[in-house]
Amino acid sequence: MLNTLMETVVGNTDISVTGFLIPILSALVMGLILSKFAPDEGSSRGFKVTLALLPAVVCVVIMAVNGNIGAGVAVAGAFGLVRFRSAQGSAGEIGNLFLAMALGLLAGMGYVFYAVIFELIMIAVMSLYKAAGLGEDKSSELVRSLRITIPEDLNYTEVFDEIFEEYTTEHKLISAKTSGMGSVFKLDYTLTLCSADIEKKFIDDLRCRNGNLEIAMSALKHRVPAEL
Repeated sequence: MLNTLMETVVGNTDISVTGFLIPILSALVMGLILSKFAPDEGSSRGFKVTLALLPAVVCVVIMAVNGNIGAGVAVAGAFGLVRFRSAQGSAGEIGNLFLAMALGLLAGMGYVFYAVIFELIMIAVMSLYKAAGLGEDKSSELVRSLRITIPEDLNYTEVFDEIFEEYTTEHKLISAKTSGMGSVFKLDYTLTLCSADIEKKFIDDLRCRNGNLEIAMSALKHRVPAEL
């Protein structure tokens, strides 16, 4: 009677309670370490929590599948459905998600020790790449969005050319529209400054050219397309 009740609750499996809990707890610890120390790109709090929990989820799935090919295909389909129904993340976030899934796979198959070694190696390598600036575009820190208001009597196609040539390496006019019943133009540019310390002098020179009307500048995270 007791054995039947236990089989109903636990299921017909060779996995003991200890053998079930140790991989899950190990996966949770590895997920927490990954979420805490893996280099990120300004990821949200929700992504950090997901990264911490994902290895344990994958670990349980692998233990539940237990070599069943049909169940494995169904699980892969479910993961694919969730992936394509969600917003696309950055390259770093996708890489961290695959790493978390790999840790869960190793823990679920019983290779906890190798999962820990793999995680430590990957975190060390990612930290080394980040410290070395691999793939980092320094010029992206100098990219700006610029909005200038000018009087209607100025020819906006060339009025700032000399200033742009002096202070920027790239610039592009994105849009131009009239405002104030046609009395002024509002111009939107994207540009890359020559250096960060010239920003104020750049704006001061623009103010002298546009009659001290409104100027707004903000940072962008992508490079300006080269002019044709």
